Order: sequence, then structure tokens, then C-alpha cells
Amino acid sequence: MTNFLIKLFIKDKDNVQDRNVREKYGMLSSITGVIVNILLSVFKLIIGALAGSMSIISDALNNISDAGSSIVTMIGFKMSQKKVDSDHPWGHGRMEYISAFFVDILIILVGFELLQSSVEKIINPELPNINNVTIILLVVAILVKLWLFVFYKKIAKTISSAAIKGNAYDSISDSISTLAVLVSALVARFMGVSIDGYVSLLVSVFILITGFKALKEIIDILLGMKPDPEFVSDIEKFAVKYDTIEGIHDIMVHDYGPGRKIVSFHAEVPANSDICRAHDIIDQMEQDIFEEFGCITTIHMDPIVVDNEEINKTRKETEEIVKGINEKFSIHDFRMTDGGERVNLIFDLVVPTDEKVNVEETITKIQNEIHNKNKKYYAVIKVEHSYV
Repeated sequence: MTNFLIKLFIKDKDNVQDRNVREKYGMLSSITGVIVNILLSVFKLIIGALAGSMSIISDALNNISDAGSSIVTMIGFKMSQKKVDSDHPWGHGRMEYISAFFVDILIILVGFELLQSSVEKIINPELPNINNVTIILLVVAILVKLWLFVFYKKIAKTISSAAIKGNAYDSISDSISTLAVLVSALVARFMGVSIDGYVSLLVSVFILITGFKALKEIIDILLGMKPDPEFVSDIEKFAVKYDTIEGIHDIMVHDYGPGRKIVSFHAEVPANSDICRAHDIIDQMEQDIFEEFGCITTIHMDPIVVDNEEINKTRKETEEIVKGINEKFSIHDFRMTDGGERVNLIFDLVVPTDEKVNVEETITKIQNEIHNKNKKYYAVIKVEHSYV
């Protein structure tokens, strides 16, 4: 069914880098979500009212909030596809994240409202009037929500959408909520015991947990979180395939919305390279990365000595000293300046952001170990943190 809908409404479905194609995916996702959730909420409201079941009504209201979420997502998606302008040179892609933020707030508000209603139902319990039709409709609702989860997840993965991914997780949580409501209905139908208020309370708590978890994820993105390690690894592997590129470091990734990543890094090239040829290779790499990954890239060229046996040996020994102090440390931009009586080893020390170390003590310890190894060596160290 999912593939059929995509094939029916999105003609150029494989060209996901195209803004118009991506917008069509987003609109298909949102419109489908609105229609499905409105139908589910109407059915649940009717059977919930007829049965006098607060848990079914709560589940219906949850579906109404999902329909609202899909509408907000649709608006955000539409706005995120606006072209760049003089005030927004990087486009409006983050509107998709902002719309997801409001969707999560809406989910949390619905959760609190249901929580209040559930407590009232627990204080004043009533046995709901459950029949076989009610049970069948609840089973159908679970199956529909499971399909919607698969539908959302496929589209979210296809176009890398945080907002639609959030809708997917919301759908699977809805399936679990409706399953709890179904259990409540079965208990009332066959055991004559009302656990309706307690199940409604459970549903509301589940909605709140889902909402707060999704909200945290989207806030992390808006604040600027660490990029996907797989994406960084792919960039590193792609870059070192080019002739004269010895390695890369100081990678930074700025996310201005899906399909709008800005990447920068330093590329190490042999110091004796033809500078014009190295520049041409880096220019070509920037173009190729845009075609391969769809991101704008700025590359700084770092010349390093690769054919000097003494420098290579000293660099390796320095790396071993640094790794011996902390396996998570790394170095780059290694240089040696020989003043006769004194040889300066100049390099950048990369310390992981979440690594709790005393910077001054760490520098002193590395300097002492290097100097003890060779009394002519004096380390000049610049400490920096990794952005990936």
C-alpha cells in the first residue's frame, strides 16, 4: 500500500534531492496522516460515547491531536521548501524542525488533558458497555496505526525528515495505547470489571513520555547536535580516495534543515605538492561531495611533510605518547622547527568534548614525556575539541 501511494502521487520518486519531489513526499505523508487519524478519531468517539468508555474517548482525542500534528507538519514542510532569500541565505529548512517542535508541544498538552480526565474516571468508575463490534473496531484501529507507522517510517527514511520520523514514533505509541484500551474493553466485556480509568491514565502517561522524548530530540537538533557518525565516516572515506589527500581533520557540520548541510574540514596534502594541482583536486572534491551527499563543502588545505623520515618517526612517537595518556586523544598539523639546540614539536591536540580533563595538566604531562624522550624536544601544543 505504501509503495502504491508513493508511485501514484510522486512521479519522480527517486529524485529525493529535488526540492519539489521532497515537498511531494511531505505533503503525501501529511495528507495521509490527516485523513487516517480523522477517520480513526470519528469511529473511536462514536464507539467510546456509545460504550461510555473514557479510555476509548481518550484514544480518540489522541488521534485528533495526531491529525492536528499532521496539519502542522504539512504547513512546516511547505514553509521549509521556500527558496533562499536575502534574509535567509541558507533557506528555510529549519521550519520543518520548528513545526515538529510545535507538534510535540501539542502531544504533551493532549497528554496532560487526558491525565486529568483519567483521574476523574478513576475516582468515579463506571462499567463501560462493550460489545463485539467495539472490540473488532479497536483491533482494526491497531492494524491501521501499525500500517501508518510503516508508511511514515519509509518516507522519513527516504527524505531524511525529522518531523515525519516523529510522526512514525507517535503512530507506534498510538498502537500500544489502543492495545491497552482493547485489553480494558476485553476485561469489561468478559469479566465485568472496569479498569477503564486506569487504562486511560496509562495511555495519557504513555503519550506524555512519547511527547517529551520527541521534544528533546527536536530541541537537540535546533540547538545544534553532533552529526550522524555514519555521515562523518562516509565523508572521511570519500575524501581520502583523492590523489594527494593524506587525511582530513577539523570536520564541522552545520544543519540548516534536511538537505541543507554545510560541511567544512581541513585536507592534508604533501608539502612538496604542486599547489595549483592540489587546489584543483580540492575544488573537484568540493563539487563531488555536493553531488554525492547534497551538502555545500568548504575545504582548507593543510600542507604536511610526508617524505622526511625523522619527522615521520617523531610524529609517530608523539602520537604514541598522546595515546598512552588517553586513548581518545589525537593529534594533527604536526610540524618540527629545528633551532639547533632546541627542536619545537608543534601540533594540535584534539580532546573529545565530553572528556573531563584538566587542560593545563594534560599539556604539561605530554610536554614532559616528549622532553624526557629527547632533551632537545619541546612541545608547543594547541588544544581543541572535536565537533563530530
